Amino acid sequence: MAKPHVALEVGNDGVAVISMFNPPVNALALPIIAGLKERFDEATRRNDVQAIVLTGKNGKFSGGFDIGVMQKVHQTGDISLVPDVSVDLVVNAIEDCKKPVVAAVEGLALGGGLELAMGCHARIVAPKTQLGLPELTLGVIPGFGGTQRLPRLVGLSKAIEMMLLSKPITSEEGKKLGLVDVIVSSQELLKVSRQSALDIKERRKPRMRSLHQTDKIGSLSEARELLTAARQQAKKTAPNMPQHQACLDVIEEGVVHGGYHGVLKEAKVFKELVLSDTSKGLIHVFFSQRATSKVPSVTDVGLKPTQIKKVAVIGGGLMGSGIATGLIMSNIYVVLKEINSDYLQKGIKMIEANVRGLVTRGKLTQNKADKALSMLKGVLDYSEFRDVDMVIEAVVESIPLKQKIFSEIEKVCPPYCILATNTSTIDLNKIGEKTSAQDRIIGAHFFSPAHIMPLLEIVRTGKTSAQVILDLMTVGKSIKKVPVVVGNCTGFAVNRTFFPYAQGAHILVNLGVDAFRIDKVISNFGLPMGPFQLQDLSGYGVAVAVGKEFANAFPDRTFLSPLVGLLIKSGRNGKNNGKGYYIYEKGSKPKPDPSVLPIIEESRRLTNIMPNGRPINVTDQEIVEMILFPVVNEACRVLDEGVVVRASDLDIASLLGMSFPSYRGGIVFWADMVGAKHIYKSLKKWSQLYGNFFKPSRYLEERASKGMLLSAPASSTRSRM
Repeated sequence: MAKPHVALEVGNDGVAVISMFNPPVNALALPIIAGLKERFDEATRRNDVQAIVLTGKNGKFSGGFDIGVMQKVHQTGDISLVPDVSVDLVVNAIEDCKKPVVAAVEGLALGGGLELAMGCHARIVAPKTQLGLPELTLGVIPGFGGTQRLPRLVGLSKAIEMMLLSKPITSEEGKKLGLVDVIVSSQELLKVSRQSALDIKERRKPRMRSLHQTDKIGSLSEARELLTAARQQAKKTAPNMPQHQACLDVIEEGVVHGGYHGVLKEAKVFKELVLSDTSKGLIHVFFSQRATSKVPSVTDVGLKPTQIKKVAVIGGGLMGSGIATGLIMSNIYVVLKEINSDYLQKGIKMIEANVRGLVTRGKLTQNKADKALSMLKGVLDYSEFRDVDMVIEAVVESIPLKQKIFSEIEKVCPPYCILATNTSTIDLNKIGEKTSAQDRIIGAHFFSPAHIMPLLEIVRTGKTSAQVILDLMTVGKSIKKVPVVVGNCTGFAVNRTFFPYAQGAHILVNLGVDAFRIDKVISNFGLPMGPFQLQDLSGYGVAVAVGKEFANAFPDRTFLSPLVGLLIKSGRNGKNNGKGYYIYEKGSKPKPDPSVLPIIEESRRLTNIMPNGRPINVTDQEIVEMILFPVVNEACRVLDEGVVVRASDLDIASLLGMSFPSYRGGIVFWADMVGAKHIYKSLKKWSQLYGNFFKPSRYLEERASKGMLLSAPASSTRSRM
């Protein structure tokens, strides 16, 4: 395969076409950036070149700067690996070039790709091309002049929206805004771009240097007003992300002191942000999510996925209806089975409501919704199961019921059919105990609501075949989930890792800490809600059932809090009946319920763990640590037992399954940023004060004493994979 390179061809018309080649998206890797500088120098020097066209090979302009370079900076701490593109290339070589430069753009021009195009004197673009600056999603800001040129081309308000929301636009919208000069078909793109470059040379068209335009910026007072409003909004929507405020500061620098000043500040701030914890976390997530699709002995042994066309879902409750919705929206036929027609009708209505909701929110067209619903059939027996490719059981968490279903479906389904369960905690070996087709049994653990939450935990047993794992991974991707393959144990990877989360919160409450303060502190850390509001949302029945599973599996480190039982006794069931720790009224935000305080007091009296009967004093930081360090401790056990392929899989699972903040990189990545030594010392201290729940695991102790990262692969790790 040809290496990444930049080509230069000069035609008889005197136009040099400079083309970037770095499949699949012509990312601006270091050889491409160096090649662009050389080719622009050459084209500028050559007497036979009158004008220049910049383009990308294979129908794409450029997807932007090579993120791998930033990953290398994070690994080495060497910021000099980031080349000077903004001034050296975009300003000096392109924008200030004595010969006209026209960008011929198709497919996509994102990030650094769009920034190169904006440095050119005109942009000729193919239809439906994606144009955008998504750098803030990686914890940085546009670094090749984008913060200065975009406002000058599309206006300040639209530019702020495109950058802060990382929201791309199409070439058609770009034309209306002034980002695109002409839209032409892909076939005509180079011809029209060459002509446009010659027209600028002959002064038939103006040479526009976007860095020097000011007509779309508006007055200084208007600009400051827009920037102030944007700052307030970013404080609300992205409170822990420094790149949003930094981006607005850099835009303001250019508005006040001129574009070139803005470019210089942008380059400096870009380099500072590349080294920030936020950027480290988000770039770790970017690469880790891609790594989840590599599973040793499954994806690397030459297997081809089987096409799954028809799936049976058993159980039409909240989970079953959500799973069925996801499948029919991806053109997979679904047979939904229930035990009676009332339950079946309820299930079908829930699926219809899910699909209607997506239409209302503009996520689905009416035609696609009708097509999806036509792929659903409700049944009360197994007669339709004779030709299904996969069954997903989604009934209540009862071992005898699941065992009965599995022995029934084994008899009625074809011999190649995948037998999957959506259990969230039960050991798969127990479910498949009475089934002989052990190699076809697999866990397909969706998170609620199943048609929206992006994670699919694929649980393998020691006997699950590689083909079955690959086929379920393929289905997961086709229904737009991120599949993470995990080993079999109580709670699997996500629920097992996070079972201490609620328990840590209950210990703190019983030690005298205010429950609403705990929720606020955890929300400020970056989770969408605190542990008590989460319990209200998922319902107390779930908390009790899951609590029992974990108490049986891990009795040495389970804290049995009487609080949920007391809440149920007082007639509360969280959001389900509008009363929990919070009061839930239609149309208003949940409000802390002061009448829950006597119930909490009763729980404290029963547990009697407050030192000398007095509430403990803790800082906000200690609250975060007392709740999340036990989660890290359990993550260490999950890593030690080989429940996940790699530590970064657990990071992705924590983001997508538990909504751990992505800018913190995931539970293990965050723990490594905090440091194993500090986590170990803290847990050891609390275990001496408050008991075994906090006792550090062997893995954590070992890593802390050796100064090793928790995420570093271990040669001696046992494996459940």
